[in-house]
Amino acid sequence: MNLPSALEDLIDSFKLLPGVGSRSAERYANYIIKRSPDIAQRLAENLNDIHQKIKYCPITFALISSDQNYSELYTDPKRNKQIVAIVSEPFDIYAIENTNQYKGTYHVLGGLISPLDNISPEQLHIKELLKRIKQDEVKEVILATNVSVEGESTALYIQSQIKASGVKLTRLAQGLPMGVDLEYADPMTLSKALEGRRSI
Repeated sequence: MNLPSALEDLIDSFKLLPGVGSRSAERYANYIIKRSPDIAQRLAENLNDIHQKIKYCPITFALISSDQNYSELYTDPKRNKQIVAIVSEPFDIYAIENTNQYKGTYHVLGGLISPLDNISPEQLHIKELLKRIKQDEVKEVILATNVSVEGESTALYIQSQIKASGVKLTRLAQGLPMGVDLEYADPMTLSKALEGRRSI
């Protein structure tokens, strides 16, 4: 039996999300149908508004509300602008913030170097990072990229770009096993990794 076309379209839309296969997409669609239309309406409104209501901070490239000029994690006078944690994606920031251990600022690369995915250093926010290091007189850069082949390659590239500046370079250490995405690491693991960061 063929599904109604509207339902097939909804299932196909869910399948556009990363990690969502046919079975998961069908479960999501089934959930939406069974629940109050208000849930579908709220979901539709939030999806429709998302690109108008958020943007990237022009300095840190963290996600901010469209009515903000800069990330509060950068403008907050209690944050130390001379310590910068480099992460690959905006959601990695929230993972580190949940440890309540870090009082520096952040710089989001917008991805990781990956030749297989045609992502080169020029496509990441590395030039902006080098500019920040000079402007904010940064004393320490924490390489907080994922512990993966791409994360390590990106960290090595950034290290080569920064080394001559004399800025202290550290890397998240103990507690992060190979292959774990930073945003999925628990706060205790990230806290230990921050404490045990090492010079490189």
